[in-house]
Amino acid sequence: MSKKQFTILNETTPYKGFFSLKKFELKHTLYQGGWSQPITRELFHRGNCVAVLLYDPKRDEVVLIEQFRMGAIQLSADQAWLIEIVAGAIEQGETAEDVAHRESLEEANCQIEKLIKINDFFTSPGGTSELLTLYCGKVDTSEVGGVHGLDHEDEDIAVSTMKFDDAYQLLLDGKILSAIPIIALQWLYINRSQLRHDWQQV
Repeated sequence: MSKKQFTILNETTPYKGFFSLKKFELKHTLYQGGWSQPITRELFHRGNCVAVLLYDPKRDEVVLIEQFRMGAIQLSADQAWLIEIVAGAIEQGETAEDVAHRESLEEANCQIEKLIKINDFFTSPGGTSELLTLYCGKVDTSEVGGVHGLDHEDEDIAVSTMKFDDAYQLLLDGKILSAIPIIALQWLYINRSQLRHDWQQV
């Protein structure tokens, strides 16, 4: 392939609501040269999002949330409630850092003291345009817990704290099925010692 290129031949929006579904006809260059045949693809569009792993380095605890997720109803009834971390969509005029702070208050009633960026990544680029910015936020977990979320968004979010080792064991046991907390906890597993040092904790 001399140069990676694509050309959109046609674009429509079959559905537009809180989320949008776009339909594309396109072609792209091939590794062995030339162009592909025209192909049709649907793209789920919801805008870009932010997630933040809330971590107390003094207590070595993470904040986990649990809520009902429509995408998991293919599993047994109780498995439709997924263990996750705080997350939300970037709204007009907000930065990713703004969202991290806002969602931490809305979903977990947590005030972030320090915030570091972990990475940007596409959550499922085969079918959705969502680009997610992942952070780790320093918090005090001494009074964290309860049920939170916004009533007008129909949020019913159970918030709890857990020792990092226990949370990581949930991951190893296959109890965490959402990709974002898996990535976040694996990152913390790798960087935990350095992070606690940087945040002047032992």
